[in-house]
Amino acid sequence: MSAFLLVALAAQAAGAVLGFLLARSRPEWAARAAAGGAALGAVAGLLPTTAVVLTGEAVSLRLPWSLVAGEFPIDFHLAVDPLSAVFLLAILPLSALTSLYGVESLSSHAGHGGSRSQGAAHLFFNLLVAAMVLVVTARNAVLFLLAWEVMALSSFFLIAYDHEREEVREAGRIYLLATHLGTAFLFVLFAVLGGCARSYDFDDFAALGGLSSGLAGALFLLAVVGFGSKAGLVPFHVWLPHAYPAAPSHVSALLSGAMSKTGIYGLCRILLFLGPPGGWWGYVLLGLGLASALVGVLFALAQQDLKRLLAYSSVENLGLVAMGLGLGLLGRSAGLPVLAALGFAAALVHCVNHAFMKGLLFLGAGAVVSATGTRRLDRLGGLLQRMPWTGALFCLGAAAMAGIPPLNGFVSEWLLLSALFEAALRHPIIPAFVCLVGVPGLAAVAGLAAACFAKGFGIAFCGQARGEAAAGARECGPGMRRPMVVLAGACATLGLLPWLGVGLVFPAVAQLEAAPGLSSDWLSPALAQLRAVGLLLTVLLAALVGLVALRKRLLAGRDVREAGTWGCGFTLPTPRMQYSGSSFSRPLGLLTRVVLGLRSRSTPPVGYFPSQAAFASSTTDLAEARLYTPLFAWVGRRVEALRWLQQGRIQLYLLYIFVTLVALLLWQAIA
Repeated sequence: MSAFLLVALAAQAAGAVLGFLLARSRPEWAARAAAGGAALGAVAGLLPTTAVVLTGEAVSLRLPWSLVAGEFPIDFHLAVDPLSAVFLLAILPLSALTSLYGVESLSSHAGHGGSRSQGAAHLFFNLLVAAMVLVVTARNAVLFLLAWEVMALSSFFLIAYDHEREEVREAGRIYLLATHLGTAFLFVLFAVLGGCARSYDFDDFAALGGLSSGLAGALFLLAVVGFGSKAGLVPFHVWLPHAYPAAPSHVSALLSGAMSKTGIYGLCRILLFLGPPGGWWGYVLLGLGLASALVGVLFALAQQDLKRLLAYSSVENLGLVAMGLGLGLLGRSAGLPVLAALGFAAALVHCVNHAFMKGLLFLGAGAVVSATGTRRLDRLGGLLQRMPWTGALFCLGAAAMAGIPPLNGFVSEWLLLSALFEAALRHPIIPAFVCLVGVPGLAAVAGLAAACFAKGFGIAFCGQARGEAAAGARECGPGMRRPMVVLAGACATLGLLPWLGVGLVFPAVAQLEAAPGLSSDWLSPALAQLRAVGLLLTVLLAALVGLVALRKRLLAGRDVREAGTWGCGFTLPTPRMQYSGSSFSRPLGLLTRVVLGLRSRSTPPVGYFPSQAAFASSTTDLAEARLYTPLFAWVGRRVEALRWLQQGRIQLYLLYIFVTLVALLLWQAIA
């Protein structure tokens, strides 16, 4: 089984090379070769992944590698254990489906740079997938960081695909700075672990037993910052709302559904090396998670750009994952195995669920952009009549993201709610108070998420077309519809069969809890409640379908007419009189204007017959405005001060290399 890991990586690499080389002469063949490589790699990778999920036993591959880091030899060491398997279940299927979607969507992608740039897109897409697979299977720090850097650079080139546009170049710059800022913390983290273990192999990290509580806590904080930057936790989230809208939609789906999860994976993997967690670790993740969920959903609700709305929604959902991890750590540190199991299960199940839900929504948004040429909600409307497949699938994904049963988003949110109540019932007074703050916080997030996706779906797909682009929209082709149908089926299946998702992640839950004998019976009450809710909702949906069928049969053969809704005597409504994106969310925006940095500009009507009136509102991300923008500006000034080193003379560059080599040799001699 371990050889299939190499087959998966080789298939991805072959698809990348063929897609790049054939793009000029045979663009259709190039797209199919790249998608075929991604799909074949996904199938090959799912074979050992499935075996690990079913048996709970890790699959390992160790090959000699002529690489030495300092005084420590490095092996090419890969493995799939239950924790890796959970994240591969999100990465591999989504990568295959998004690559197939990209065959059609790239050809109609507005603003693409021709066949050569499509070749670059194929190359970096498959490199990104291969790098993500390496990240979750690497078993030494050097290989992990190499894969992490390839993942960062390949995703940067995909984000900057439409580099002719200034906003896209700015998004790429912000992403590159933010991701390397996080990587700097990871270098320190792994350097300290390597020094303590006298090795860079993860097996040796796991064998560490003598870390002091202070050192373990410091390493935990390094991991939170380094991996939290990739996951998009507040306040490290600033790159998401820029990068996801800038990238092609199938890339956005992969970044949100899969790449952001590598940050969660890295944090979980580090937790396995640090020994028993400190009691405050759980509070850090619980607080960061709740803040991310609330800030993310509030900013999502305020957005007028469909893909930017989905980007901030990703911040919210990764916040829910962090809350689950925090509750799991609280349970583990307090010796409450049921709480730990519920928390870790909620986090890991939501990782898988979010991959399919958000993948579906970004692909649906891509179909909208492809048909209309715009992401602005106020220029859309009435698309459900013109794009019924896309509208129905987007509606299902939106309902799942809002946590509406019996879809999969409800399952993980219910597990998280159960963990919060378990913490409140089993913990002492102060932790119970903290967790009881989390219960209304989670309820608020769920309600705001429902409002957010009611806005996103309602403004884009319901009502009347607000412009010529929306009025002339046409349904996307089968190459874009089929991946969305598969993802929608996964959302429904994992919702109707909640024990299936829990069963997939339970070996990883036992691994995180450091309890190999952990019994899934501890989750039986929560699963029984999920079954009851799912059964009830299934019956109600069946009854609704039956009533619709009965109505259709009763009206058959009768004269049925459609007419416009009575407008209280007003007979000349226009699409501009519908709810807009800003008017829909303005009441909540006014209540939270301090958090959102809400600003508005208006030109009020004057006189009895005003010639013009206007209103516009915008939000300011305070983390970006107050923290990252000044930081990036400071870094830019410091780098600019070193421009004198770049003289444009090859002799001088060779001298730099020579001086560096001499300095390294002297350092090695002294050491």
